Amino acid sequence: MDQHDPALERLIDRIHHARSQRAPVDIRGGGTKAFYGEPPRGEPLDTSGLAGISSYDPSELVVTARAGTALADLETALEERGQCLPFEPPRFSSGGTVGGMVAAGLSGPARANLGAVRDHVLGVTLLNGRGEVLTFGGQVTKNVAGYDVSRLIAGSLGILGVICEVSLKVLPVSPATRTLCFDWDEDRALEQLHTWGSQPLPLSASAWHEGELHVRLAGAAAAVSAACTQLGGTELAAEAATSQWLSLRDHTQQFFALGEAQLAGGERLWRLSVPATAARVKLPGRQLIEWHGAQRWWRTTAAAREVRGAAAQVGGHATMIRGVDKSDGVFTPVSDVLMRIHRGLKQAFDPACIFNPGRLYAEL
Repeated sequence: MDQHDPALERLIDRIHHARSQRAPVDIRGGGTKAFYGEPPRGEPLDTSGLAGISSYDPSELVVTARAGTALADLETALEERGQCLPFEPPRFSSGGTVGGMVAAGLSGPARANLGAVRDHVLGVTLLNGRGEVLTFGGQVTKNVAGYDVSRLIAGSLGILGVICEVSLKVLPVSPATRTLCFDWDEDRALEQLHTWGSQPLPLSASAWHEGELHVRLAGAAAAVSAACTQLGGTELAAEAATSQWLSLRDHTQQFFALGEAQLAGGERLWRLSVPATAARVKLPGRQLIEWHGAQRWWRTTAAAREVRGAAAQVGGHATMIRGVDKSDGVFTPVSDVLMRIHRGLKQAFDPACIFNPGRLYAEL
């Protein structure tokens, strides 16, 4: 990345000023994930000036884009070459950026089969709290050696530095995709998903909600057709299937629509990350299950301690995605040992603690 780029130089100047004043900054791209994590603090530090695709080699399945590049623009460029971001990053509203995608580390319906955001990050250019430009990783997997800082940045919510540029591994779009629907209760759906998971089936995504299990198959046309015959169920029309998975990815389904009245009444949206084979989670409220059982969304008024206890009982943890009261913390508390590691990393990258303070944990 050109260190004499005017947009980059402006960011460096802002960082030097913020550091000298010990003034926190709120790193911001499109602002589409401001609801995620603890409330933002500090003056906005706009990264939208760092826009554009730096390089793209379809034959090597690698794309490098600057942090302020619109996610929609990147996906359009990939679609023109029959490729995609396999982890299906959600768009909660228009304007999301590549940097925000990596900083949030959120993945969509295909995550259980094709991996998360961090699994596809090959390299990253970062501005640290001293205003220094640091580069980690590269544009090929073999460059990733030692402590993989590039993947550490994914999901860090900007507390370690300003993402300037990212190199990502991409994949071809599946030649065939079909979606099946089954009228099954939760126990039957989970049991069947566990059985299918041990079989050589082209499962791409699954979602269960209120007695209906949707399963997406993707891959070679012959394999997808054979799997449809084997599994049975009712096939959704192509247009309806596309709408189903996009609305799930972007949280536009009715299940995710928490209005002001629900939020004011104490209802919150939680994401429980559990083993795919975990037993039923018992909480009051409504549930939607993804990732073949490994991600369980809950809309509930239950207290944070009850939600986290239910997740821990089946070997998982819980994250509050939307809610008014965040006094109990958004993310599951970590052990003292892990917190010391977090603090050490924060001190190494951002010694003045100016980047997104408290966004991940109050201590950082």
